[in-house]
Amino acid sequence: MKKVIAFAGSNSKTSINKALVTYAASLVSNATVEILDLNDFELPIYSPEIEKESGIPENAKQFLEGIRAADGILLSLAEHNGTYSAVFKNLFDWMSRIEAKTFLGTPMLLMATSPGARGGLSVLNAAQDRFPRHNASVVEVFSLPSFGNHFSEGKITDNSLHQELSGKIKTFENSL
Repeated sequence: MKKVIAFAGSNSKTSINKALVTYAASLVSNATVEILDLNDFELPIYSPEIEKESGIPENAKQFLEGIRAADGILLSLAEHNGTYSAVFKNLFDWMSRIEAKTFLGTPMLLMATSPGARGGLSVLNAAQDRFPRHNASVVEVFSLPSFGNHFSEGKITDNSLHQELSGKIKTFENSL
């Protein structure tokens, strides 16, 4: 059976992006899904000096190994000031020191949500520009606007948004 990893680009314990990616994971039917939490992969802030003195941290190596072992990636990015959260960017920076083609061509469903009407579109645009340069195979992109209005009790409550995500999950599954 195919293996998918799912994670939010956030370390918030109440992350709305973790709620979204967990929900999306529940819709995947032809693979086993492992949900990862960035809090389990704590890393020092990247710097060339730290890398020279201490090498690559084990948590960066372990996270990259999770990507290597996966047939697919579900990723919901938190948007902080229009771009990635610091914790995700730091993980990305460390992993890119191990493997420049960080995403290894693995099919990805890229998502974001936010409390606002744009639903994290700025971070999605940044990722769609950057990730292919690191060998991401972004199969589908999904934005959930106005999280508080469209998500409750662990699921998307707006039927058209639910249908949209379900269709994107099917396309993602077919790419595995």
